Amino acid sequence: MVVAAAAASTPFSLSSAVFTRRRSFRLSATLSREPSPLLRAAHHTVDSYVESGMVVGLGSGEASDLAIRYLGHQLRSGSIQGVVGVPMSARSASEAAKYGVPLKHFRDDFQIDFAFHDADAVEEGTLVSVIGRRTSTTQEDDYILLQKSIVKAADEAVFLIKDEQYKSGLEGSIPVLVQSLNWLAVAEEIDDLYLGDAEVWRRASVGDAGPLGGDFPIVTSDGHNILDVIFTTPIPSLANVAKSLDNIDGVVDHGLVMKNRCTVVIAGETEVRTVTLQTSAVEGGV
Repeated sequence: MVVAAAAASTPFSLSSAVFTRRRSFRLSATLSREPSPLLRAAHHTVDSYVESGMVVGLGSGEASDLAIRYLGHQLRSGSIQGVVGVPMSARSASEAAKYGVPLKHFRDDFQIDFAFHDADAVEEGTLVSVIGRRTSTTQEDDYILLQKSIVKAADEAVFLIKDEQYKSGLEGSIPVLVQSLNWLAVAEEIDDLYLGDAEVWRRASVGDAGPLGGDFPIVTSDGHNILDVIFTTPIPSLANVAKSLDNIDGVVDHGLVMKNRCTVVIAGETEVRTVTLQTSAVEGGV
């Protein structure tokens, strides 16, 4: 009788009941789910390296997105105060604006205390990092120079990666920015340099258009083409590759980053590991 009286006095909506049950199920599932390895790595990075009053370079990528969101949460809660972010891409600027991280845009004279960024791969031991590879989920061709500049300007930097991205004898592509007017001559020189070890493809704006980049190759806002130097055999030394590329006329820059004050935060399945560079390990690092 008590149940009947309550039912009679309370309006009942089937749709609202279903919504409530679904929402409760989703909430309980969220609460019971273990945090992902990248989420743990992102939280560790913010908790361990970001302090109140810092100017922080905000990287781009899946782990960096998570770190920006967590940084915004910490700012809103008052755990950290007075942090200003310097975005490395439109993606990181959007995430920061969405989650309440104050922004200012990079200039060469900026003093940046700390920066974090997703790396595509990191060489074990030297911590030379590869950035700027094109993936199926991100196309940030216009930001390679900005990302590298902010990382190098920072007093200290962290690269966020997964376990399998940290190893010696790396293979895969290294992006190289070249002057568009003589890109073919530069590509041929790089091809001769790594004959048998790598292929050189001009990056296309849409899909894979062959080694020449098709009818619509990438042209950055600075007027550069991007060559993907695709190594098909293990690379003995990324530092040597960087030095060789730096000596080629027409090469503007590349996606290899060498930095002395550098830490790699590795998102493992069961734990977060950190590896810090011994400053004598990389010649020419910043």
